[in-house]
Amino acid sequence: MNKHRSWLALITLCVTPALVVALGLAILFAGAAVAFAASNNARPAATAAQETDKARERVFAGLITDEHCGARHDMDSGMNPTECTKMCVRTGSKFVLVVGEKRYALVGGENQFDDLAGQRANVAGILDGNTIKVSSVSSVQ
Repeated sequence: MNKHRSWLALITLCVTPALVVALGLAILFAGAAVAFAASNNARPAATAAQETDKARERVFAGLITDEHCGARHDMDSGMNPTECTKMCVRTGSKFVLVVGEKRYALVGGENQFDDLAGQRANVAGILDGNTIKVSSVSSVQ
């Protein structure tokens, strides 16, 4: 056995295990931090999409009617706007919301449209082109 080891060999012998332990702890703590951050940011995709949709949602005030008649119903038919709208929808026309000179097709909530046919209403939803994806409908008081 060599009794005259160099001081460099002695330092290497002591420092190497310390560096291995330090590297192992660094990897362990970095992995734990990443896992913790990922668990806090993890949300179902549907929830994130719903939050985005809520941010894009707007309220439109206008007249719920049908695409055939629009805001001007045939007065010679003897029906009021509600009856005319319901009849046109029964014969294949779609519900629309007339806001000024613009017409927006309405998607979703057809039962609510039937209740408010021919009346002014507030429609909450997301505008996609000329179509409103409806989330809620309420009558204008």
